[in-house]
Amino acid sequence: MTALSLLLMAVSAVSALADSNIYMREQFEDGDAWNSRWVESKHKSDYGQLVLTAGKFYGDAEQDKGLQTSQDARFYASSSRFDDFSNKDEPLVIQFSVKHEQSIDCGGGYIKLFPSSLNQEEMHGDSVYNLMFGPDICGPGTKKVHVIFNYQGKNHLINKDIRCKDDEYSHLYTLILNPDNTYEVKIDNKKVESGSLEEDWDVLPPKKVKDPEAKKPEDWDDQEKVPDPEDQKPEDWDKAENIPDPDAKKPEDWDEEMDGEWEPPMVANPEYKGEWNPKEITNPAYKGKWVHPEVDNPEYTADSEIYKYDSIGVIGLDLWQVKSGTIFDNFLITNDPKLAEEVERHVG
Repeated sequence: MTALSLLLMAVSAVSALADSNIYMREQFEDGDAWNSRWVESKHKSDYGQLVLTAGKFYGDAEQDKGLQTSQDARFYASSSRFDDFSNKDEPLVIQFSVKHEQSIDCGGGYIKLFPSSLNQEEMHGDSVYNLMFGPDICGPGTKKVHVIFNYQGKNHLINKDIRCKDDEYSHLYTLILNPDNTYEVKIDNKKVESGSLEEDWDVLPPKKVKDPEAKKPEDWDDQEKVPDPEDQKPEDWDKAENIPDPDAKKPEDWDEEMDGEWEPPMVANPEYKGEWNPKEITNPAYKGKWVHPEVDNPEYTADSEIYKYDSIGVIGLDLWQVKSGTIFDNFLITNDPKLAEEVERHVG
């Protein structure tokens, strides 16, 4: 039994007194037995193969084993089932480690949680899921932590940009959903983002909308500056932009009968001042920027249970990788953030 297993047993024994639950834990400690817990989808015939390995570098050859993507330019679709539960009235903590040994340039490193109704052998990219969480990298422009919720049948992306790790080392990703509709994202036991589910996702219509009956008054002057009516253009302002070159001379061999009347070339006029505009002054009639008044949105209804899922029963890897080599390990689903924090300290 590994040290981490002993730690989990000790912590969960204490936490049990506080109604803590470990809904799913996977550390791949029992060799090839993982194949009995993870089901590869048969929706397509060419999914990439996941293999159990500690990779090219590790601290312990046995304890650091995880599932690694092994084939380039492939989709991967594999999942593991656990006892169905609902996170109603309690925190939901999802945690796992990711190691991109291949210096990843394009590929997913995230997990999905599904309701227990999922047919694992038919799992694919369009299968309905509860939430998607974890790193995603594609080129220099996309290096983010996805946090996507399914709310009332529609997937909603977080409105914030959370930077993920893009090195070759192992990193632990943690998502905590609280029953007060708040959340926290941690990487290696450090908070990198937090906030409100209602404010950071467009799951609900806005509380306020512009009053459809309100219109800006016709006499509303929102021009802050106006031309000075006292400012007059100087009499010597208007000069031609271009003038005949005063230094030009007609060529000696110029034949007016053959070449036409000679005209000197044009050059920029050094006295040209450009278009004249009166200077601007503060508008005495300025009323400020008109702000469209807002009213309560009749389509808005508060929801105190945005965080809640009635059925959570499957965790899955459903992703694409151009270059394989990512290792997934240390899966944990619990209702106890303290337990996850202790595991983070041990793994990190």
